[in-house]
Amino acid sequence: MRHAKSDWSDGNLSDFERPLAARGRKAAKRMGKWLKHQHYHVDRIICSPALRTKQTGQCICKQLGLSSDNMIFESSLYEASPDDLLAILQKHTQQTQTLMLIGHNPGLDQLLCYLSKDTPPCDQNGKLMTTAAISVLGYDDNCNDFFAQRQAWLECLVRPKELSNEIHSINNRR
Repeated sequence: MRHAKSDWSDGNLSDFERPLAARGRKAAKRMGKWLKHQHYHVDRIICSPALRTKQTGQCICKQLGLSSDNMIFESSLYEASPDDLLAILQKHTQQTQTLMLIGHNPGLDQLLCYLSKDTPPCDQNGKLMTTAAISVLGYDDNCNDFFAQRQAWLECLVRPKELSNEIHSINNRR
């Protein structure tokens, strides 16, 4: 998941310190509801320590009924390259069925394109992981290397603006 929309109104704040905008809080809540409705059972959330990602993660935890103990802050997620993201995934996947990353672009766009067997669809503006977007990747049972290029199938890519009022996904293969 990419963090939700941040608030740019205070020009004195560093990028790291920017909070969520009201629109971002609303989108994060909506995406958390979508995850719950889809019955995704997140075991662990690895989150960038930037304020907007922390706040996004807190919204997701609240909607899923998860304890904040399920969220781990990983400093290397901030401004992470695809290689950094792969290292984080490898570090945190043991004894985890469903792992969620909450981070930033361009790293998340690049990671999704690297892992997915199919080319992920862009939105009408040509963007992939818009703010608060969630991509869900799945693997075949016989997959030997979860982190090798193009081993995952894109189960769905959901953006807040694309959700209907009934909170359903696009491109859902479940």
